[in-house]
Amino acid sequence: MKMVIAFIKKNKFDEVMFALHKIEGITGASSSEVHGFGRDRSRHAPGQKPEISLDFKPHIKLEIVCRSELVEQVLSTIKEASHTGLHGDGKIYVLPLEQSLRIRTGEQGENAI
Repeated sequence: MKMVIAFIKKNKFDEVMFALHKIEGITGASSSEVHGFGRDRSRHAPGQKPEISLDFKPHIKLEIVCRSELVEQVLSTIKEASHTGLHGDGKIYVLPLEQSLRIRTGEQGENAI
């Protein structure tokens, strides 16, 4: 099992969720509005280090738990649906997930997702 955490632009949320719904085997996703900052690559001359921008930008954080064999499909789907080619398109992280438990039924592991 894996957990995919993606930070995307707010205006791409509907497009990404619509695309994720087409993946057979994805059982759910969570989202939250977040604000963050990062390197601003547009404000530096060639050969200079990027400045750190302290302007917090709004993004959507998606969290998706899925079977390991679905990770590549989830990654490519989010990438394609959220890509604008502009700075701040976002980031995607994949983490190993050791255990899951469905509270209502007591199911564990992949059966719980």
